[in-house]
Formats: sequence, C-alpha cells, structure tokens
Amino acid sequence: MDTRTETDLLGQKQIPADALWGIHTARAVENFPLTGSTVHPELIKAFGEVKMACAQTNNELGFWKDSEKAAAIEQACFEMSEGQLNQHILVDALQGGAGTSTNMNVNEVIANRALQLLGKGAGNYAVVSPLDDINLHQSTNDTYPTALKVAAIKQLRLLEQTVLDLQEAFQQKEKEFAHIVKIGRTQLQDAVLTTLGREMSAYAEAFNRDRWRIYKCEERLRVVNLGGTAIGTGLGAPKQFIFRVVDKLRENTNMGLARSENLVDGTQNVDVFVEVSGILKACASNLLKISNDLRLLASGPDAGFAEIVLPEMQAGSSIMPGKVNPVIPEMVAQAAIKVMGNDQVIAQACSSGNLELNQFLPLIAHSLLESLSLLTNTCKIFQEKCIGGICANEKVCKKNVENSTATITALIPQIGYSKASEIIQLAKENDLSIKEASLKSGYIAEEDFNNLITPEAVCKLGN
Repeated sequence: MDTRTETDLLGQKQIPADALWGIHTARAVENFPLTGSTVHPELIKAFGEVKMACAQTNNELGFWKDSEKAAAIEQACFEMSEGQLNQHILVDALQGGAGTSTNMNVNEVIANRALQLLGKGAGNYAVVSPLDDINLHQSTNDTYPTALKVAAIKQLRLLEQTVLDLQEAFQQKEKEFAHIVKIGRTQLQDAVLTTLGREMSAYAEAFNRDRWRIYKCEERLRVVNLGGTAIGTGLGAPKQFIFRVVDKLRENTNMGLARSENLVDGTQNVDVFVEVSGILKACASNLLKISNDLRLLASGPDAGFAEIVLPEMQAGSSIMPGKVNPVIPEMVAQAAIKVMGNDQVIAQACSSGNLELNQFLPLIAHSLLESLSLLTNTCKIFQEKCIGGICANEKVCKKNVENSTATITALIPQIGYSKASEIIQLAKENDLSIKEASLKSGYIAEEDFNNLITPEAVCKLGN
C-alpha cells in the first residue's frame, strides 16, 4: 500500500497515500479504540456547517488571496455538511481532549478533500493546511460545542414532528373510542367508569406537553460561543471574525443563533445540555408510562385485561404456539429507559468540567445526540407500528362495566351510597353481575341504569 509521511509534535507517521484523514486522526484511532461507535453523523454534518461559516468569514475578510483555494475549502465544507464525507471521520465517539480528535479529523478531511478538488495530492499541507487554513481563527473549544448545538437543534426539530405525529395518532384514537365505556382503575384496582377515548385523550395531552417543551428547547441552544477560541477570550481571532462568524452560521443554517454575550461562560459552562436532556427525560418518562399502560390494557388475550388489541407484529415464542408479544411497546420502554440513563450521564459529565473548559464534551455529545435519535426513531415506530393499529375490544369493556363494582359509583347520585352498598352485597351473595343485582334490587330501572353508564354520563364534569 502506498503511503505518505506526516509529522506532528510527537514525530512522524505513515498514512495511506489517498486517505483524507491524517496523522492526528491516526493517533486518535490508536489511542481510543473504546466504544466501536464513531462520531454521531449529525455532529459531523454540523461540523461541516461550522467550518463552512468560518471559511466564508475568513474568505470575506481577505485571509486567502487564492480564490480557487477558498472555493475548494468551501466546497469541501459543504460536502461535509451534506454527509458526503462521514465515512472519513474515523475517531471514536468517546475520546480524551474535549473533542480535539474530532475537530482535527474534520480539519484533515476538509483540507485533503479541498486538495483533491484543486487537483493536488493528499497531505500537501503547504497548499491547504488543516491547522493554518481549516482551523483558522478557531479552537476545538468553540467549534465543538457550537457544532453540537447546531446538530441538537436539527434533531430537536425532527423529534418535535414525530412527537406531534404521535399526539395526533392518540387524538384519532380518542375520537374512534369515544363511545366505549370502560372501567377506570387506580392502584390497578377498579375505580370508576370512564371511556376508552378519554384514556387515549390523556395520552395525547401528555405528548402535547412534550411537543411544546421540545419546541422551546431550541431557545436554550441558540446561544453559541463560536469566536471565543480557546477559553472564550477570542485569542488568535480578529475582532471582525468574532463579530461576523455567528451571523454567517445563522444565515447558512436558518437557525436563530446568537453569539454568547459572555464567551468565557459559554465556553466553560455547559449546563444548557443538562436542561435540554431533562426535557428529553420527561418525554421518555411519558413514553415509558404509556407503553406500559398499553401492555396492561392489551394483556391476555384470554387471562388479562384484554380491553384493547395491539397490532400483531411477529410470533412471540419459540415454545408457546400462538403467543404474540407486545414487542413495539416493549421496544419503546427500553428506549425510554436508555434516554433516562443518558440524562444521568449528561448531568454528571456537565458538572464535571474544570475551570475554563468541560473536558467531557464528547460524552455529552454522544449521549445527547443518541437520546435525540432514540426518541425520534421511537416515536416514529410507536406511531406507525402500534398506535395507528390499536383496536378496542368492546365486548370485554362492556362485560367489565356490567360486572365491576366500579359501576356502582355511577348510580350513587340517583340511589345513594347505602343502597349502592346493598346492591354490591346482593351481587356477591348471589353471584350476580352488578347490572343484574341492581335490577333485582328494585332500586333502579333498567333504562335509568343504562342512562347512567352512557359515554356522555360518565364523561360529564360533575353530577
């Protein structure tokens, strides 16, 4: 294999001749063979956006006299922002150095791709340099967190849409099941009557809150420290670059980005990611609760609640014929638990920074973007493969209403508590349903009984 020689502070290293990455990437690959997971693809694309804004600003300020070189650099940045160079980002997602390995991998790939566009060989850094050109007026410490915020905002927008789709799917079920009266339960015990539509409406409302919280998250992430370089003082960057580069990034991304008023704070403190992760945890908690509710409501089919029927997705057992498991809600629950775990990781990592920088940004980025991807995929699958196909078991719901002591509560406004208690005793002593015992008692006529357990009656507010 043909190679080229590259040099850094520690010495020389042989790099494959046509590789777009270089010596800094090679050392990071050797040093951090940790998770087997590469940098999140959305973070790589966001890095392309950040490097593009920096390149355009440097070009407009006249730092490159060669227009062809400037055009090649901008084209390479664009290709990275479109995901066309993802396969060349080799470093592990978790790494020491606060993300320097990721930044240098990005710088090397953009430089060598620009060299290709200029018809030059890879590694010809006298023409286009990863450090002197691609990293010009920048640091890992301002580009990495800025790229993370850009990536997170894009993912939040996708997540908001999938949560909205999930909310609307439950609203559709609310309408579809509005006429079905069923037993409401507290502490998993029969409580009072409700409708299956009302249950679905509560789930829809929970996801409506999630959608609103996720929408507001973008405000938390829009303030960036790009231009602050190493510790937020802007060392090594001209004032005009600092004032203009975020404007350029805002224009390119169509995001309401703004430069932090205190770049030192924006560089050393990353509590905003804890706040955003907390919102994601709230969404995960709703997903976990509701997916488990659906599993309960669909349990059986012969010896459980069996009030709803979930779409059958696959055979459920290698030994029990005919068994079909609620695999989609189970998947949802596991994803939700993982997001909750990531939230704890993010909180610890964000609080473990020291002085002017948080050295654990790679862990924060990996966990936050994983949570965003997980939630987006989870909501999409939940909506498409489960919620839309839920059917009601009206026969079971009706049987439960006629047999459960919960139904008695609906009769109290007409017959009183004492007579209702007598009916329950009558039902127990004679092995009767609640409806049969009510009619046998003579305290209420069948027409009145039926009127008191209509969907309208059980759903009205107050007596």
